[in-house]
Amino acid sequence: MNKLVSVERAIETIKDGSSIMVGGFMGTGTPEILIDALVEKKVKDLTIICNDSCYPGRGVSKLIAEKQVKTLIASHVGLNPETGKQMSEGIMEVELVPQGTLAERIRAGGAGLGGFLTRTGVGTVVQEGKQVIEVDGDKYLLEKPLAADFAFIRASIIDKKGNVYYHESTRNFNTIMATAANTVIAATEKLVEVGEMDPNIVMTPHIFVDYIVEGEKPWQI
Repeated sequence: MNKLVSVERAIETIKDGSSIMVGGFMGTGTPEILIDALVEKKVKDLTIICNDSCYPGRGVSKLIAEKQVKTLIASHVGLNPETGKQMSEGIMEVELVPQGTLAERIRAGGAGLGGFLTRTGVGTVVQEGKQVIEVDGDKYLLEKPLAADFAFIRASIIDKKGNVYYHESTRNFNTIMATAANTVIAATEKLVEVGEMDPNIVMTPHIFVDYIVEGEKPWQI
């Protein structure tokens, strides 16, 4: 299978109401060309799962600005005033999840687990509506897994088979999100032939990647 496609081909099956995991931490490691294409496509009522809603004008904030996001599941939103505005006005539902819990929920989704136990959030608003389980006298919350229809990941280098290397902190949520979606789209800075990449640096194996899109620009602050 030839995984290398145009950005338009990569996102053509994303429809209104789709759920999408987007890699990145404050924009670092976010595949901007995929976000831009989704803005241009004008799909709406999306569920976006990401670490944060980024700065205005970057990453998922572009989708939020265009009011294409119905539900945002993230660990913090303070970098983007528009997120708070839409949340307050009831335009967008925001589910805030502690960062470690968010990562583990995604990891559980990728591993096919039914959930995991954590003490984070016990006795706080995070506990509301969740099952509390006692183990050896301590209370834990049962946190359920997260999965999505699509995952947008950003590769620093990828080979034509789909083996991915992430440079430094661009790795962040990309590795776990690549395991927890039905369709994984990787936008890359650099594409190499199969065999050119040292197998010891592969961070996401090709079995997780469905489509490859070239043209991602180097991250700039």
